[in-house]
Amino acid sequence: MLLIGLTGSIATGKSTVANILSSPPHSLPLIDADLLAREAVRPGTRSYASIVKHFGPTTPDLLLPSAVDSSSPTTEHKDPPSHERGRPLNRAALGRRVFGATPSRVRDRRALNAIVHPAVRLLMLRAILAHYARGRCWAVVLDIPLLFESGLDIFCGAVIVVGVSSPEVQMQRLRARDTALSADEARERVRSQMSVAEKVHRCQERGPGAGRVVWNDKGKEDLQAEVARVVEGLQQGRGWRWRWWLWASPFVAALWAVSAVWNGWRARRRWERRQNSLTKKE
Repeated sequence: MLLIGLTGSIATGKSTVANILSSPPHSLPLIDADLLAREAVRPGTRSYASIVKHFGPTTPDLLLPSAVDSSSPTTEHKDPPSHERGRPLNRAALGRRVFGATPSRVRDRRALNAIVHPAVRLLMLRAILAHYARGRCWAVVLDIPLLFESGLDIFCGAVIVVGVSSPEVQMQRLRARDTALSADEARERVRSQMSVAEKVHRCQERGPGAGRVVWNDKGKEDLQAEVARVVEGLQQGRGWRWRWWLWASPFVAALWAVSAVWNGWRARRRWERRQNSLTKKE
């Protein structure tokens, strides 16, 4: 089973590509890191408690106002109602703390990632193992916005980066999607993430068989055709015999996974050496 890491910077169209990949004719299983992150910080979880402890004292609006549980009084709960476990996080307030390039926001973003990422990785591993056990698919898509930043790219047999040609396009799409954002806020959100250019270069460093770039500068039909081309390329050499061997023999699957991690690590090292070389020249 091939793990396809799907990533892209904010407002490049990654979610649209994820929907295309998970819909017919591709119908690939999708593991969404953003949804897992929401699950990981539900009221009552360990990550939720850590976030409240770390950010609560300096963020008065960190938690949303209490809401009455809408479920029927006769409904049985496996877990306590959400208002008993704690008030939900105010994601907008938390975003204002961590999005930006100032030293304090970078520090807060690192603290938040250190809390959330381990919990998300555990949930992701469980989902991957569940899909492997079913043995019904040749690939699973891991939709991870911070794929390179979190270091999870080395665990993927292939990486797809969704990009646009200009940061101005990102800004326009971001403000169209979230009309409450000012130009400065949108700019800070774009700058707080790894640039599209860097993600594209890191993806291409993996080689054509394991790194693919989907450019999203045109319309929906062009994007669908581009995705179809990428999927066709990734499917080459991964027919039903390949899938059967990986599913029927966990030992073979483990060897293939180790090989994928090794190749991903080598691609990262090549990128780091190239960046260090450019830095020395400057």
